[in-house]
Amino acid sequence: MHRTPPFILLACLAAPLAGQQSLDTVRIRTVPVAGGVYMLMGAGGNIGVSAGASGVVLIDDQFAPLSDKIKAAVAAINSGPIRFLLNTHWHGDHTGGNANFAKDGVVIVAHENVRHRMSVEQFVATLNRTVPPSPEAALPIVTFTDAVNFYLNGDSISAFHVAPAHTDGDVVIYFRRANVVHMGDTYWNGRYPLIDLSSGGSVDGMVAAMDRVLGMTDENTKYIPGHGELSGRAAVTAFRDMLATVRDRVRKLVRQGKTLAQVKAAKPSAEFDAAWGGGYINPDRFVEALYDDLSKR
Repeated sequence: MHRTPPFILLACLAAPLAGQQSLDTVRIRTVPVAGGVYMLMGAGGNIGVSAGASGVVLIDDQFAPLSDKIKAAVAAINSGPIRFLLNTHWHGDHTGGNANFAKDGVVIVAHENVRHRMSVEQFVATLNRTVPPSPEAALPIVTFTDAVNFYLNGDSISAFHVAPAHTDGDVVIYFRRANVVHMGDTYWNGRYPLIDLSSGGSVDGMVAAMDRVLGMTDENTKYIPGHGELSGRAAVTAFRDMLATVRDRVRKLVRQGKTLAQVKAAKPSAEFDAAWGGGYINPDRFVEALYDDLSKR
């Protein structure tokens, strides 16, 4: 299973990347998905690519030092221009290359909250990290609040905002003809997710995003996660059910007046830890985030 190294995840929200030297060894892996859609895996969030006669639409762009490698991987798929770049949310492992692509004339598109958060200093409590504003060149120049459609490469590509989930600016991208969904960080395959409460995220929103996407797709849909391998419906459903189950257990304990220490001692995620707890967000961090979220509601 492809896992994001800890140094990358710790650096993922920073504008100046600590550990940049280690990115020199990163290779971009191209995974064909369906109907002219591909997934690129390197370091940071998974990249989506729609390639065809109309050129290329890119979903996210990882870290700035990887831009040339990403461009080379895209060129190997399609020699046409990269016309649009959609950011699924504001975190640096999904937007770090924005300025490099903007210099090539790529139009960057995102939810309005993404531009706002990139424009000003952010503090991510889960990582205890302050993130400085992004440079003007990195900011999305086209924003939306609900949904935007692209009619390119023979497909109808719908980017739509979901209620605050991983952050308050999450968008999911649905390639209707190809029957592919890029989930951004609303879905992490094979690991507990980071729920960025400082950026307006919530576990209820994560579950709601899963329910919305599962309700509009079918058994043949392919799902590109923000992190982890390409997925089918069963894996997305398992992630949704894990989230909902642990959330409900933590919520019940919170309503009983249990402290964080008592909730952690109850091990509400125990049955899922072997399968989902091996990433940077380990069981303790996951339960802590759910407690922090649900104890304020």
